[in-house]
Amino acid sequence: MSGHGTDPATEVFVAHRNLLFTVAYEMLGSAADAEDVLQETWLRWAGVELSVVRDRRSYLVRIVTRQALDRLRVLGRRRESYVGPWLPEPLLTTPDVAQDVELADSVSMAMLLVLETLAPVERAVFVLREVFALEYAEIAAAVGKTPSAVRQTAYRARAHVAARRPRGVVSPAQTRAALEAFKQAVETGDLQRLLDVLAPDVVALSDGGGIRHALLRPVVGADSVARLLATGWWKRDAARTAEIVQINGGPGMLVRAGGRIDGVLAVRVEDGYITGAYHVRNPQKLSYVSRETTVSR
Repeated sequence: MSGHGTDPATEVFVAHRNLLFTVAYEMLGSAADAEDVLQETWLRWAGVELSVVRDRRSYLVRIVTRQALDRLRVLGRRRESYVGPWLPEPLLTTPDVAQDVELADSVSMAMLLVLETLAPVERAVFVLREVFALEYAEIAAAVGKTPSAVRQTAYRARAHVAARRPRGVVSPAQTRAALEAFKQAVETGDLQRLLDVLAPDVVALSDGGGIRHALLRPVVGADSVARLLATGWWKRDAARTAEIVQINGGPGMLVRAGGRIDGVLAVRVEDGYITGAYHVRNPQKLSYVSRETTVSR
């Protein structure tokens, strides 16, 4: 993408870049892979005759969807041999993302984990229809199905996600309040305060990728998670600090040890209680929390 804004193809691509990144990221759960998909999309877009493209946004979304689908199938095979739980690659997002409730929900760690349970085409259809409001005919062109087949796939995917997504809409303020209470309890090692903020069926997941120390399996239940946090999963260390920032469209914690980024903690909150805690320590997944990333639709 060399050029200085005078090339029409470049101008169109740049104008839609944030949208295309968001589509790829929601389909893949990996910012690094989303960037690779964008590069592949650009190479194909650069060879298109613009005069014959009626809807350039739709055409670009079609290209990025096809590239993301190809990559998603490869990633699925890689994740089968991943060491410990696999979590999405976190993003440090701009504050304005939280103002778009639907977009913020769609890029949240909790939702990305739900999307992981869909088959590749189901995931693409759900993202394009529910998040980006594309017409069935547009989605059909992107995934290589008929509009009627896409409609049926969208119905199945929507029901699948609805059964697994957080119940009700939680405001950023509610999430932040729960996270601040959680942070204070962890920092002080106060077991009772942890029990007060954790839901009875809370699930804690930790992703070290086999590179950094992390939980090798989920820990379930308020008592188990609270005791784990109070006794060592989050070591109390003078050199360890936690800052509340915007992670994937909502409040999360950026953890530093000795001044360096050590990990990210995102939470899922329902009815004022933390129902999911997602701790990413794999250094290969922390590149996008040192600077803000813009997502859009």
